Amino acid sequence: MRNKIAATAIALLTSVTWAQVDLNKANEIELDGLKGLGPSMTRLIMDERQQKPFRDWPDFMQRVQGIAPKKAASLSDQGLRVQGQAYAPAPRHPAKKP
Repeated sequence: MRNKIAATAIALLTSVTWAQVDLNKANEIELDGLKGLGPSMTRLIMDERQQKPFRDWPDFMQRVQGIAPKKAASLSDQGLRVQGQAYAPAPRHPAKKP
């Protein structure tokens, strides 16, 4: 019986997923809860967002200093979305051979 309860508890815990966080609607607590964003970065995001909503990931990365592709990917993996979209890095174009 004890093993059955433990197995059920583990199954429930592993099936829990994080909620998506919309960058243009999130409050400070939701943004601060993301690994890689602290109070100062959150304040920068909130200030920029107050000027106008973020259009997409490139707009977000351009307007908020410190958001580079690696951090954008990490935030997206944690559920952060911009206009409902996950971060997708720009495709790399192979170097042309002469």
